[in-house]
Amino acid sequence: MLKKILLLVLVLLIIIQFIHPSRNISTGEQPHNIAQTFNVPTEVKTILDKACMDCHSNNTRYRWYFKIQPVDWWLTNHVNEGKRELNFDEYTNKSLRYQYHKMESTVDMVKKGEMPLDSYLWVHKDAILSDAEKNVLINWAQGIVNGMKAKYPADSLKQKKR
Repeated sequence: MLKKILLLVLVLLIIIQFIHPSRNISTGEQPHNIAQTFNVPTEVKTILDKACMDCHSNNTRYRWYFKIQPVDWWLTNHVNEGKRELNFDEYTNKSLRYQYHKMESTVDMVKKGEMPLDSYLWVHKDAILSDAEKNVLINWAQGIVNGMKAKYPADSLKQKKR
């Protein structure tokens, strides 16, 4: 009986290797990318590319382990959740409140060390941010927050209390 169960599990593992979700790869222009509206200096872009964009853009760098199921399903779900939370390629297609809140959250999460996620850093050691890189990212995001505060009325940026 145990041999039959192990054989069934092995067969299922083999079969699922042929079932993969669609890839997060966009080949066209990104007209709503954050850089279309806000200044993204080269240093910030480099940091975003190495530590953020796999999960927070329309283009993920796929490594070898994405070819293994069920790892691919788990990582695809992780990427989709990250894009739902914040997608830099769709950033300017959102409301001012959303944009403002996401930059405030970026400042807060980077300061607290909550981003990038530990689970991402386990296999992406290059995404570990130095204190200097964290400061660059925090200052950039805070600059966007401050610029929006200066440009727009406060009630257009803050969520209304219920």
